[in-house]
Amino acid sequence: MAWQQLSVITVQALCEPIADLLTRLGALSVSFDDAGNQPLYEPRPGETPIWQKTRVTALFAADAALSAVEETILQQLSGDQLSGWCVESLPDQVWERAWLEHFKPMRFGPRLWVCPSGQAPLAAEAVNLTLDPGLAFGTGTHATTALCLEWLDTQDLRNACLIDFGCGSGILAIAAVLLGARSAYAVDIDPQALIATCENACKNRVENAVQCCRPEELADFAADVLIANILAKPLIELAPAIAARVRPGGRLVLSGILHPELDDVQRAYSAHFDFSSAAIREQWVRLIGVRR
Repeated sequence: MAWQQLSVITVQALCEPIADLLTRLGALSVSFDDAGNQPLYEPRPGETPIWQKTRVTALFAADAALSAVEETILQQLSGDQLSGWCVESLPDQVWERAWLEHFKPMRFGPRLWVCPSGQAPLAAEAVNLTLDPGLAFGTGTHATTALCLEWLDTQDLRNACLIDFGCGSGILAIAAVLLGARSAYAVDIDPQALIATCENACKNRVENAVQCCRPEELADFAADVLIANILAKPLIELAPAIAARVRPGGRLVLSGILHPELDDVQRAYSAHFDFSSAAIREQWVRLIGVRR
């Protein structure tokens, strides 16, 4: 079965109203993409990033009357904030697997490889993590995630208990267990992230060692390692709660921090942690702290 795709460029404020209207008019899916070359920062768990100038794209059945859809949208919304209308015919494909065209096996340090499902690892003797992110964030392609994976690969995690705070696809929690951690708690406020993490844990046969939960469901204990790969603002807001989850002598990994935000984040944790030098990639920073 073939499909039709309708897209339009609009402003941030109209993205959600257009998406809702497209869905009511029969769209099978709606997605947002950057239309103005604006940097995309790693979102907080549960957030959908929307750019100031966004292309809204909707998928329809082959027989949908897209001219009528466009006319209805123009009647109900401000036409002077809608531009770049485009209609395309698309061949049938397995959409949930289309991302594999751009996601190839990747290496993070001497041991760790991340491979999409269905692709053979490039080094059979290495630690191979099989991943399908689903609707959750995290494949290792983003600099913040890569910095965390590379750090994990260098650590002796034997018998360690780890918390992955804001787990996304579960990539960091699963990698930790594959690299020797005794257990990992994958924590997120987004139900889709927890679903993706549980599925990925099963794919890697570590489901007995990875526990998925919302923050309020996390048992009362302090971990040997806590990784929080989110953004500077929530890292600062959650500093007391995160700090309390790391045992004395335990390690804290903070990522998702832009370089200008480094001092503010470090200041929020300085009462409890001693930090080593930061690792920087592109505009992103990873911090490593040891709990006093």
